[in-house]
Amino acid sequence: MSDIHLTFQIAALVVLLVLSACFSMSETVMMAANRYRLRSLAAQGNRGAGLAIDLLARTDRLLGVILLFNNLVNTAAATLVSVITLELFGDERWALGIATLLVTFAILVFAEITPKVIGANNADRLAPIVAYPLSALLRSFYFAVWFVNLFSRGLLALLRLKPREDNSGALSVEELRAMVIESGQYIPHKHRSILMNLFDLESITVEDVMTPRGAIEGVDLSDPEDDIRRQIGTSFHTRLAVFDGDREHVVGVLHQRRLLSNLLDESFSAERIRELLARPYFVPADTPLYSQLQFFQENQQRLAFVVDEYGELLGLITLEDIIEELIGKFTTSTPDAGDRMAWNDEGSVLVDGSANLRELNRKLELELPTDGPKTLNGLILEHLQDIPETGVSMKIADTPIEVVQTQDRMVRTARLFRPVPRPEEQ
Repeated sequence: MSDIHLTFQIAALVVLLVLSACFSMSETVMMAANRYRLRSLAAQGNRGAGLAIDLLARTDRLLGVILLFNNLVNTAAATLVSVITLELFGDERWALGIATLLVTFAILVFAEITPKVIGANNADRLAPIVAYPLSALLRSFYFAVWFVNLFSRGLLALLRLKPREDNSGALSVEELRAMVIESGQYIPHKHRSILMNLFDLESITVEDVMTPRGAIEGVDLSDPEDDIRRQIGTSFHTRLAVFDGDREHVVGVLHQRRLLSNLLDESFSAERIRELLARPYFVPADTPLYSQLQFFQENQQRLAFVVDEYGELLGLITLEDIIEELIGKFTTSTPDAGDRMAWNDEGSVLVDGSANLRELNRKLELELPTDGPKTLNGLILEHLQDIPETGVSMKIADTPIEVVQTQDRMVRTARLFRPVPRPEEQ
């Protein structure tokens, strides 16, 4: 009879260790589970994932029910080991000491470390499963869990520690950026590049991507009508900036489609063009690209003139410029020399002085500074603090630059040389 009783006690001890392992694994599973994956499964109708999300919304109750039963089971196992030891060896202190070490080892290895490692490696798969028994235990023993948490909250109040509200659904921009970077096997490179550019829209201003004032193609109403007609006829743009004697005085925007529809019935003249002009739309230079995209949508505009704090015209930005900043060059009716920009066999390339620095960095894989001037001409002038002569060379951000042509107090053409990698980079 005593053998049967001892066998029953040993079997009960094994059951307690298994239960302890289950609770330990459940704790790790719930804490390590990917909450966004659980939300995705819950949206697809997975009831276990929905229960897991509900449990994680109140971590104090979740941890309360897990630790309550885990500690009860561990305490019962330690007590049962003492009872078995007393029955086998009597009141021998050495036997109780060895039994204590053995049960500690068993709990540590079989009920703590091993199940927690298993849970951490399979958290997303096991979370919807363990959520069922945990939810049932929480409903059945809600008062006991509430009573224990009552003392826990009182202790936190004495320590002046206020539990934070669950903010697991909030991610910072840098965390989202890291998630996109690490999602290489799930998101194609092109899509990942678009997402990365989207994160930068708040830090990039319209001044960074605008067409500089000197490169704006427009019509001057003070020119002879033959010159105006030739300018409109050879333009690659559907919308043209219109000036009146001064390149800084924009009087409107000419939509060529509207002009063509009116010329079918009426003669061509500068005054007729003035009547067809749309009101110009101006934006500050420090407007973030994302905000400008919203402004374009709200005002139903596709083109805006960029001005500084004094109202001076700096350049022009279009809806296509913002879209291309997101997804790269996609289509254009204008011959773009930037598309042919590449290093030659000698490791150099001729670049227009009005080239955008961000575009140069992207196409030539350079690291020219973009926190100051936005064009290559502006960068050279700022670096030299003077208007350079032809043949002047310099090095900016490890990139050798040679001035090839200057005209009208600006660098028209420059030659860039491929940077030589540093020894540590090699």
